[in-house]
Amino acid sequence: MPIQEPVTVLCLASYEKGHAFLRQARAEGARVLLLASQSLQHKAKWPAEAIDEIFYMPDRDKRWDRTDTIHAVSYLCRSRVIDRIVPLDDFDLEMAAALREHLRVAGMGETTTRYFRDKLAGRLKAQEAGISVPDFVGVLNHGRVAEFMRRVPPPWVLKPRLMAGSIGIKKVHGAEELWALVEALGDQQSYYLLERFVPGDIFHVDSIVDGGEVLFAVASGYGLPPMQVSQQGDVFTSQLLERGSPTERTLVEANRHVLGTLGLVRGVSHTEFIIGHEDRRVYFLETAARVGGAHVADMVEAATGVNMWAEWARVEIAGGKAPYRAPDPRPDYAGLLVSLAREEHPDTSAYREDEIVWRLDKAHHVGFIVRSASHARVEELLADLARRVKRDFWAYAPPKERPSD
Repeated sequence: MPIQEPVTVLCLASYEKGHAFLRQARAEGARVLLLASQSLQHKAKWPAEAIDEIFYMPDRDKRWDRTDTIHAVSYLCRSRVIDRIVPLDDFDLEMAAALREHLRVAGMGETTTRYFRDKLAGRLKAQEAGISVPDFVGVLNHGRVAEFMRRVPPPWVLKPRLMAGSIGIKKVHGAEELWALVEALGDQQSYYLLERFVPGDIFHVDSIVDGGEVLFAVASGYGLPPMQVSQQGDVFTSQLLERGSPTERTLVEANRHVLGTLGLVRGVSHTEFIIGHEDRRVYFLETAARVGGAHVADMVEAATGVNMWAEWARVEIAGGKAPYRAPDPRPDYAGLLVSLAREEHPDTSAYREDEIVWRLDKAHHVGFIVRSASHARVEELLADLARRVKRDFWAYAPPKERPSD
């Protein structure tokens, strides 16, 4: 019987994240290679004990040249067999797909990856399957953009197709304003879409998928829309929805439909929906084949005991060739709060609630995660903490046009 070689996984990291993935991959017996941005070489504190080899790729604003990266990884393959390629950040998804295609490594290819990175591609695919999405148009043909503005009353939202979160999003109130923004974009305008602004509540569902089946899903709701928090300034909050509630069941099912339609076979996802205030309709906004950012994964783990990074490693290493079983979640509830702070190192020692299980350690930020067996108690705590943080620490900074470290 031939000796089975350990699975070799190449992780791509333009930003420092995914430590738990690296550690779990090693714990699963994998050989772990890390390709990271050169700008992180003297700043990042990677878990060296979990990494067999680390390489640095020259970058410009955390972006790697596609051809150079393919050449570099192909060179590594002369003396190493790479079985999995995993992007640890949203901005690494396309590069991972390009490498898989070139090296013929199993996993999501470039076409499917577009559905999880490109808001226009994902919307079009979802719409074809009958999934509700806000009215939209790609900023490609100006005649179609003009027709959209005649048909759909303002305000509208101008969104970058390939950015993450609320980065680069602008709310637009009229045609003159829109055309000025489009003109200013120049050759970049085709990388945007325009959509109807739907007033509503924003939700997210965080999932683990294997064999095209959603094995674990947690639905949560933001306190305020992330775009509002980013652009107008406020305290960011999110909390798990009450299990079995009509909204929770609807969102979990909608998430299953979206991921099946877009073709996620294996991995993790973070999918966002909006429920309109006027029509109470559930609209799909966007999804990503990665762990949720902004400490959402920490909130999920606090409530359920499930570490999304570690489970992503487990399901990737199994690769459909070994059995994978999602862990049984703990039935607690959790809520997350994050805010910019006026002080560089804010003192939160007066916040002594027993339910606080995590505190954010980051300059000019305040953050907490609270946990309770009671959904109502988490809701009450978040409301009180948000009020106090707004009074004691809160600060506002204009939104960034590009991601930062």
